[in-house]
Amino acid sequence: QVQLVESGGGLVQAGGSLRLSCAASERTFSRNFMGWFRQAPGKEREFAAAITWSASLTYYADSVKGRFTISRDNTKNTVYLQMNNLKPGDTAVYYCAALNRCSGYGCWRNGGEYDYWGQGTQVTVSS
Repeated sequence: QVQLVESGGGLVQAGGSLRLSCAASERTFSRNFMGWFRQAPGKEREFAAAITWSASLTYYADSVKGRFTISRDNTKNTVYLQMNNLKPGDTAVYYCAALNRCSGYGCWRNGGEYDYWGQGTQVTVSS
């Protein structure tokens, strides 16, 4: 069974920090990219961050660059999203996802490229 399970969401004040975790089954975790996406109420899902299997390359949306850090621990089959200096605009359900085969440059930004998704974890940032 392919599984991605997110945790670490919650309620935090603006300027605070949260660390999201995504525990993956080993078969899922060996995929090409792991990514974090988010979806705010009434808005479309959007890309937040992605990391290659070797963790040698990371990618971020402009809206989170400099505040969020994606990392992974292949020994624990876990990918993390450290979120600092959170803003009310970061309020959303955050999803982790696994991408098996990249179709081309920029594939990591496209949710349609990802093969597996977690159930999501809620992040709420109060002002």
